[in-house]
Amino acid sequence: MNHDDENELFNRLEADMAGADAQGDVVDLDKARSARSESPDASADPSPDGQPTGSADSGEAGWDDSEPTLVDHCSPTPSGPGLVDRIRDSKRLDVIPGWMKSVAEFKDGLKWLAGHAGHTVAFHAVRVPFLYVPKLISRSPRGLVNTLGMVGRWAVDAEGEPLRQAEARRENSELYLKLSKQRDRRVRLRALLTILGALFVLGAALFLVFGAQPLTQVIATVVGVLGLGVLGAPADAPLATRAVIKTEVQKLTSDIVVKAMASIGIGQIASAVAKGQDGIKFASPITREGPGWRADIDLPLGVTVADVADRRARLASGLRRPLGCVWVDADPNEHEGRLILWVGDRDLSKTGKVKWQLADAKRHDIFMRNPFGIDPRGRDQSVPMIQHNVLVGSLPGQGKTSAVRVLACGAALDPSVELWLHENKGTGDLDALECVSHRFVSGIDDDSIKYAADSLKLLREEVMRRAKAIKMLPRDLCPDKRITRQIADKRSLKLWPLLAVFDECQNLFAHPKYGKQAGEDAEFIIKLGRALGVMLILATQRPDKDSLPTGISGNVSIRYCLKVAGQIENDMILGTSSYKNGVRATQFRPEIDAGNGYLAGATTLPVVVRAAYLDTSDTEKIAQRALTLRKAAGTLSGIALGQDTEAVKGPSYDLLADVAAVVPVSEERVWNERIAGRLADLRPEVYGGWKGENVTSALKPHGIKTTGVAGMTDDGDRTTRRGIVRADLTKAIAERDENRGAA
Repeated sequence: MNHDDENELFNRLEADMAGADAQGDVVDLDKARSARSESPDASADPSPDGQPTGSADSGEAGWDDSEPTLVDHCSPTPSGPGLVDRIRDSKRLDVIPGWMKSVAEFKDGLKWLAGHAGHTVAFHAVRVPFLYVPKLISRSPRGLVNTLGMVGRWAVDAEGEPLRQAEARRENSELYLKLSKQRDRRVRLRALLTILGALFVLGAALFLVFGAQPLTQVIATVVGVLGLGVLGAPADAPLATRAVIKTEVQKLTSDIVVKAMASIGIGQIASAVAKGQDGIKFASPITREGPGWRADIDLPLGVTVADVADRRARLASGLRRPLGCVWVDADPNEHEGRLILWVGDRDLSKTGKVKWQLADAKRHDIFMRNPFGIDPRGRDQSVPMIQHNVLVGSLPGQGKTSAVRVLACGAALDPSVELWLHENKGTGDLDALECVSHRFVSGIDDDSIKYAADSLKLLREEVMRRAKAIKMLPRDLCPDKRITRQIADKRSLKLWPLLAVFDECQNLFAHPKYGKQAGEDAEFIIKLGRALGVMLILATQRPDKDSLPTGISGNVSIRYCLKVAGQIENDMILGTSSYKNGVRATQFRPEIDAGNGYLAGATTLPVVVRAAYLDTSDTEKIAQRALTLRKAAGTLSGIALGQDTEAVKGPSYDLLADVAAVVPVSEERVWNERIAGRLADLRPEVYGGWKGENVTSALKPHGIKTTGVAGMTDDGDRTTRRGIVRADLTKAIAERDENRGAA
């Protein structure tokens, strides 16, 4: 609407008001109501364009107010979905439980069952000769007395004596005489049977003493004594002790959940319970899931999962369970009021150290998800690495460095990954991985900070180089313009995965001289490098705007937040509004919950994860396996080769490692000309154009002599040519590494 239209509308309204004032009409409300009741169906006919047309008395607005519009009037609506549609939309439960479909969970269950049975058998086997047998022998005299007493009472019908005495006290002579006659008949028969049994036992005893073999006598004595020992056991002193003491945990029931939910201070639930209602609805029966119980709950209208998460401590109190046993989650497949309540048998903090799944693995593929830890339900959780950047934050001493170790070791077990490690705390937490790193620094001084800042500058240049390189690749090799396993394996392209770790990055980004530029470089790498195979892992114990620029925290895709102090730190790591949505790392208890944190970005919804633990010894073992892999693949470079990466120009390589990479263990002898061809495929920029003579001259300084090697040509002719023995190559590598270690 322009200015002229506004003036025209204003003038029309002014004229209408003036006309109404001139007429000075006063409306009689009683007459208006009676007129409306007399003609309830009076209404203006709709105009052709669908707008109401008023009468002359209704003014220029054209509205007919003879019939009010009822905003809550129920107009006919089509019927809802049919029976088939409702059934189709319903959720089907699994025919086979999830733990049976998971090979890992099934094996874990069988392993636990076998261990439990083995422990029980071993526990009792040790106690049989030293505890159970002596106890039975000591109880056998009492067992003999008990046996004779039971036989005597049975023979004289002692069990019927109380009834007979009761009838005698009531002076019911007729019934008493009947019971006495019945007792006499029983005693005569039982006395006869007792005498016959006694004669049989006496005969068997005489036979065992005078006529049986010694082995039979021993067996009979053992069976008799042990049997009497069993009969002589007191009721309050069982023979065997328990091999496993069960931790009795109260079963989670709907009544317990309703009472606990009513006690957490949500008005809608409390008021409904006060009126005799449940206040909540159970979407499905409470079931056993992992080491705990799961309840799917529909909250009252207007109540969200975040509201319950805010009162998790009260809920744990209402359930009479430790805080680390009670976890609330939202269901990503349902509405915002669907709550998944999981109550564990044991506090997550008491789970102990979680063993990393790759702790004993020979190698790993960086393009696969990296195992990271377990959630409260005991399910394995993993983190994707390629095309992602990771931010880890917490207060000091909460397990941040251990989480970084897990991610770095996963990358180290892939020999194609180039590692740049920067530990700006100076405690040497990542020193074990120096032997496989291209760039490495550990320190908090200005030189170490400058080294880390220079790494970010070099990474920025590397991202720009890779962007140009990947743009030139043919579409059939790189259709999505992203690094793949196939591209990473082509060493000549120099597009292998590159992982850079910056532990205690707040010391870098907050540095007065290098911090600003380092923050800009890191933000550039995070935004553009993920598709080009460049990944950053940033860890900080001071997440604020000065030590962690917002451009970095806002663009990281995967976040892991352990215990933090407040809402601001929580949202700096996990993202804006995380605290408001109930994802609160502030709820973790200092030291008690060390190692527990919220993992966001790796799954559909943030999930609590207890990270796997790697100590220095475990990290060193993994680093040695990674070093062996890199030697075999010929991918060692930079610091790992003892080179100063600041001064390295052009490609860096290790001739012996490269030859070992192209000569498999199964090939004991190989021609030099074939080695030259394979080296050219491995590093064309270094070995392009090499022939057998080049290999001979290059290996001679290392003490590897060439000799005549018999083999088959490509045409099928058998001949002898110059070559090497792989054992000589392996010996030369071992001697060089030994001399380097001594130096």
